[in-house]
Amino acid sequence: MTAPNSAERKACWDARDRLWKCLDDNGDKVASCQKFQGEFEADCPAQWVKYFTKRRDFLKYKDKMETEGFKPAQGPQPS
Repeated sequence: MTAPNSAERKACWDARDRLWKCLDDNGDKVASCQKFQGEFEADCPAQWVKYFTKRRDFLKYKDKMETEGFKPAQGPQPS
């Protein structure tokens, strides 16, 4: 696999941004964004799709931790 050129990278990033906007607008419902998901997968190398998907999950988790804070799970209570 050769590295994507400038135009291919831009097409990939644009497809990613359209998908992420759709997901944000539809409460992360993938079914509502199938068109954009298909474009994203078609315009980006598979390894990039995997990376950007994990990146989005991490950014959503990080945002949640920053806004809601960390709440440890309740462990066993002493008797």
